[in-house]
Amino acid sequence: MENVLRPLTVVGGAVALTLVIGWATDLLLRKADERHHETPLWGLLRRARIPYQLVLCTALLRGSYDQAGLLGGHRVGIGRTLTLVLIGSAAWLAIRIAAAIVETSYSRYASARAHRDPARVRRVRTQVELIMRVVSAIVIVVAAASMLLTFPAMRAAGASLLASAGILGIVAGVAAQSTLSNMFAGLQIAFGDMVRIGDTVVVDGEWGTVEEITLTFLTVRTWDERRITMPVSYFTSNPFENWSRGTPQMTGTVFWHLDHSAPLEAMREKLRDILRACPAWDGRACALSITDTTPNTIEVRALVTAKDSDDVWTVRVTVREEMLRWLCEEHPYALPRVNTAEAAPRPGHHLTDRTTPSRTGTVRPPSPDKTATPGP
Repeated sequence: MENVLRPLTVVGGAVALTLVIGWATDLLLRKADERHHETPLWGLLRRARIPYQLVLCTALLRGSYDQAGLLGGHRVGIGRTLTLVLIGSAAWLAIRIAAAIVETSYSRYASARAHRDPARVRRVRTQVELIMRVVSAIVIVVAAASMLLTFPAMRAAGASLLASAGILGIVAGVAAQSTLSNMFAGLQIAFGDMVRIGDTVVVDGEWGTVEEITLTFLTVRTWDERRITMPVSYFTSNPFENWSRGTPQMTGTVFWHLDHSAPLEAMREKLRDILRACPAWDGRACALSITDTTPNTIEVRALVTAKDSDDVWTVRVTVREEMLRWLCEEHPYALPRVNTAEAAPRPGHHLTDRTTPSRTGTVRPPSPDKTATPGP
C-alpha cells in the first residue's frame, strides 16, 4: 500500500501545490493590473503563467522524485527528462518575462512621444523588436546547450569540439554567409535608422508600408494588400525611396493636358476651393502653373500638400477628379482637342493645285477627271 500511496502523494502534491501557487500568483497579478492602469506590465506578465506553472511543477517533481520510489529502474532517464523539461520551460519563462518588460518600456515611451515625434517612436519600435529577437535567439541557444550538456557523452566530447571550434567556425561562416550578412544588415537597419516599421517606401516600383522587420527579411504591405518579402541586405546595398524618413509630411503633384485657351486664373481659384473642401489637405501650400507646352496642348501642374503619404494620395485624386468635372461643366473649350479641318488655301492658288498622298506614300496631283470645279 505504501508503494502506491507514496508516488501518488508526491506527484499529486507537486501538481496541487503548483496549481495553488499559480492561482495565487495570477490573482496577485490581476489585482496589480487593475490598480495600475498606466502600465501594461502586470497584464503582460500574466501571459507567462503557463511556463511559470510548468517550471514550478517540473522543479517540484525533479526534487521529490527520489522520495517517490516510482519506476526505480528508470530513475536516471526520468530524472534527465525532467531536467530537460525544466530547462526548456525556464527558457520559455525567461523569454516571456523579457518580452513583458521590453513591451512595457516601449509602451511608456510611445505614449509620451507618439504625438510629438512619431518617426522616433517607429524607430524605437523597430529596434525593440529586433532586440527581442536577438534576446530570444540567445536564450534558446543557451537552453539548447544546457540540454546537451546534461548528457555525459556530450560533456566528454566537449574538449574535442572545442579544439575544432576554429575550423567549424570557418566552415559555418562560409556556409552561412548569406544568413550572416542578412543578420548584420538587420542590426544595421535597426540602429542606423534607414527604414522603420510603419514607413512608407517604394521598392522596385512598388509602393507600400513596412509591416515587419526581422534579422533576415523585411515585409512590405502594398496598397492592394499584397505582401512583398525581401532580404534585409537589399536595403543596405540598393537605393530605395523612404517617404516617411524625417517628417511624414508630403507634397504631391497633379497634371492635366489642356488646350492653350485654358483659364489658368479661374483654375487657380477653383483649386483653392477644392482644397478648402478636402479634409486631407493640411493647408501648408498649393500652387498651379504651366510646366510644358506642345503644338496642341499645355501641361498644367498643381502642387498640393498633406500630413502623410495616405492623405496626399487622397488629395491628389480629389483635385484631379473635381477639376476635370469643373472644366467639363464650365469650360469645355479648355479640354484638349484634335483639329480635323483642312487648312485654308494660300491666296492666288486654286483647289486644283492641291496634292493628295497616294497609298504608297508618294505625293501626286489628283487626276483631271476627279478634280472638283471651284464654285463661284
